[in-house]
Amino acid sequence: MRRRALFSLFGSVLWGGDTAPVEGVLRVPAVLETGTGALKLEGDQPTTEVLADKRLEGMKLRLEGERLGAEGFRVGPIHTRALRVVRGAKLLFVTYWCDVCSIRTYAPGVCMCCQDETALDLRETIT
Repeated sequence: MRRRALFSLFGSVLWGGDTAPVEGVLRVPAVLETGTGALKLEGDQPTTEVLADKRLEGMKLRLEGERLGAEGFRVGPIHTRALRVVRGAKLLFVTYWCDVCSIRTYAPGVCMCCQDETALDLRETIT
């Protein structure tokens, strides 16, 4: 618990804003519907690619990052794993998998090896 509080404090110093996580339903492209309204989402390039993935539309997400006023939210960089799918009581990492080459990526697209489309692969842990 101390680590989370320390990260929250450190994040607010780095990002300069409210770093409380938000939850809601994803609407592609890059809008999160919360209980109090809609937030326009932004982030680094891989994160925005994930937020534009139609396979995630309608799923409940938990996002960590920075509030941008009343109507916006900047999701933390992809390497911080700031974007998760909420399924029941579990938080799942969003990953993409190529069955042919056994290569995992963290943004949608084609496999860097065989050029087949990668499959959405929600996971409890990342190894």
